Amino acid sequence: MDDEPEVKLNRQTVYVIFGALVGAMFLSSLDQSVVSTALPTIVGDLGAVAHEGWIVTAYLLTIAVAMPVYGKVGDLYGRRWPFLLAITIFVIGSTGSALSGSFAELVTWRALQGLGAGGLMISSQAIIADIVSARERGKFMGPMGAIFGIAAVAGPLLGGWFTEGPGWRWVFWLNVPIGIIALTVAWFALKLPSQRSQRPFDVWGTLLLVLFTSGVVLITSWTSIVPGGHYDWSSPWLLGLSAFTVAAFVLFIWVETRAAEPLVPLHLFRDRVFSVSVSIAFVLGITMFAALSFLPTFLQMARGLDPTDSGLYMLPMTIGLMITAIGSGLLITKTGKYRIYPIVGMAVTTAGIAWLTQLKGDMSIVLFGAMIFVLGFGLGLVMQTIVIAVQNAVAPTAVGTATSTNNFLREMGAAIGTSLFGAMFTSQLASKLAPVFQSIPAGQLPHGFSADDLTPSTMKHLPAEVHSEVVSAYAQAMAPTFLYLVPIAAVGFILTLFLRDRRLSTEAGLVARGELSADEIHDGGDVAAST
Repeated sequence: MDDEPEVKLNRQTVYVIFGALVGAMFLSSLDQSVVSTALPTIVGDLGAVAHEGWIVTAYLLTIAVAMPVYGKVGDLYGRRWPFLLAITIFVIGSTGSALSGSFAELVTWRALQGLGAGGLMISSQAIIADIVSARERGKFMGPMGAIFGIAAVAGPLLGGWFTEGPGWRWVFWLNVPIGIIALTVAWFALKLPSQRSQRPFDVWGTLLLVLFTSGVVLITSWTSIVPGGHYDWSSPWLLGLSAFTVAAFVLFIWVETRAAEPLVPLHLFRDRVFSVSVSIAFVLGITMFAALSFLPTFLQMARGLDPTDSGLYMLPMTIGLMITAIGSGLLITKTGKYRIYPIVGMAVTTAGIAWLTQLKGDMSIVLFGAMIFVLGFGLGLVMQTIVIAVQNAVAPTAVGTATSTNNFLREMGAAIGTSLFGAMFTSQLASKLAPVFQSIPAGQLPHGFSADDLTPSTMKHLPAEVHSEVVSAYAQAMAPTFLYLVPIAAVGFILTLFLRDRRLSTEAGLVARGELSADEIHDGGDVAAST
């Protein structure tokens, strides 16, 4: 590989880089939550209430597809340029989303946003592994987990404020100045070694992974466990798609066993810590994002809250997540042990999801806050801890691939979980609302008004009796849906019991590759990192 100019890394430089990474992490995390409170209004305005989940699913799907690519490219060629490219793509996708004139356009631009966001998430976590040892990484990963929590509450609040004020399109315009600032800071501050690898990129593996991932999400989006979905299992379209998806997966495995430089090296799964951790990530994605995507909608439609207030009422979950994400990170750095945190975290998460099955339209908002605080408290113990475990389980030259595999499975779980949860919820909601609208005497509703036209604003204009029945329908449809997530979360808890503590490395990734001195980076002296 060719020599690159020296890269000076001292303690101050590490913290400057960390600041840039936190900004990027906030940007990608914010866009997973900022849309949630605006979602009912967006789909109502664009006439696509029945397809609400696609706005979330498109974003999560492309994040999942992009992650392994960014991880591998970073391992092969360095992380600076992929990171800068990811920010640029994200800003372009945000601009297109803001200018969208139809639901199809919005979903397309949201998909492009996801391609950028996937790079921001993976590159941020992999760059930290390059410059900070696994033993010290907890105090950096903890704040990154907290950033997710902050974005989880700041997003709904900002989304609600924009929806009620200048309009929902500003939910996407918000990303543009933040993205430009992040790009500028990263351009000047993010000075990392790069290389020109002679190893070939796994093009066929990438293509097959895209096909498989897309097929899985389409299947989960097009089906429903009760009548009323777009397709059922007798549909030749669905059967054909299922066969195609299975074939893509089989071919992907076959290609990866023969590729000179596989996109996802299958030998990584032979390591117990790695395989258990990424399995937990998959389960976490199913349970976490299903709850985060639909609870704000429940607050608006069933509780009658405006978008801003519904975001504010999600604050207890963020507080719980921040407490445990930062606290567990500091304790991991102090003790060098990480196993206990995912075990406790998944147990608490399972209990929190089980508690959410008791949701009611007229329940105390304090009780609701307690429910989601417990959920956040559990999630904070798991999210970043398993990333540390995964990165510590592989060689430094594979840290990007390992990190992206972990996050890919989490986001894949998120796409599947959101699609399945959305399909189950909307199908049950449709069955609950149908008799409500059929029983309304002619003239009480505007001509042509139906359940597809329901938004937080139109809810306020419904006759009192109809409004009460619609609220009841939302609660009756939402609460039982969480019941399907409980056994999935319980499986995640069982998996954590098989996780083992492994000594955390005291060397950063670049140190292990001989690119800088361990003593110098830990002492804060100037460090020359060259490739």
